[in-house]
Amino acid sequence: MENQNENNSPHILNTSANLLGLCFIVLTSIKVLKLKEVSIIDELTTVAILFFMISSILSFLAMRHKSLRNNRYEKIADYIFLAGLFFLFFTTMLIAFNIIS
Repeated sequence: MENQNENNSPHILNTSANLLGLCFIVLTSIKVLKLKEVSIIDELTTVAILFFMISSILSFLAMRHKSLRNNRYEKIADYIFLAGLFFLFFTTMLIAFNIIS
């Protein structure tokens, strides 16, 4: 079980960092294009950035620490990452069904 936990942190870090970069691209695009009508999208994207940033930091700390805390960091990073995924899914569904215009 411990080996499985050690293998999850690099995956969480890699995927969180990729989704973090994607969120930054979306946020930057909205700001550069000066799209005022999508202000809720930039707010939702900012929250997703927070989720993925915290998840990345915690998974990095889980890889660096060789104590019992690394399991706790990894578990928290995993849950925050999952919350970020659900948050992005929810935002995408709102946009796809034209609830956010």
